[in-house]
Amino acid sequence: MEQIIEFAGNHPFLIGAFVVVLIMVIKAELDHQTSRSWQVDPTAAIRLMNNDDALVLDVREAKDFGEGHIKQAQNVPFSALKDKIDSLSSDKSTPILAYCRSGNISGKACRLLKGSGYENVHNLSGGIIGWQDANLPVTKK
Repeated sequence: MEQIIEFAGNHPFLIGAFVVVLIMVIKAELDHQTSRSWQVDPTAAIRLMNNDDALVLDVREAKDFGEGHIKQAQNVPFSALKDKIDSLSSDKSTPILAYCRSGNISGKACRLLKGSGYENVHNLSGGIIGWQDANLPVTKK
């Protein structure tokens, strides 16, 4: 124990750096664990859409939406989501399934929706790419 105290006294910069890195790792893991609870795979997404009548929200830009999207999805680009967030649904408990190209931007959209009071928010794991990899249909209509 004396050696540890002596080391810490002789190397305060290393101890400080270790503490900072440890805090960053813990924060990253907590963020990852909390965002995973919102993640749904394509099969669970289909259940949400069919059984819970979820609002499907495509947060990609209009050009990408036009190239192919999940049937009945609403296009609200992430850049415009803050302005339109209150008009998505009058019922904050309405299930919302958000997706983007790969799942990263829609994860941010889910956090924004949760922060605005929406209670039942889900992120499509892998985004539209994961949806298509599961051989599920997209439409251009």
